[in-house]
Amino acid sequence: MLVIIGLGVFGGLKLDKYLNIKIPVFTIIFSLLSVSLAIYISIKDFLKKK
Repeated sequence: MLVIIGLGVFGGLKLDKYLNIKIPVFTIIFSLLSVSLAIYISIKDFLKKK
């Protein structure tokens, strides 16, 4: 879970720095998407073990 979120934030930071954007738009978007993905995978894994 932490790896997914970490990669999302890292990718967003690098993309924002590469495109030289003042407001960290991609960091925000990638963070939210990676948290959503991590929660989805966790719930899917939890329900699968029943």
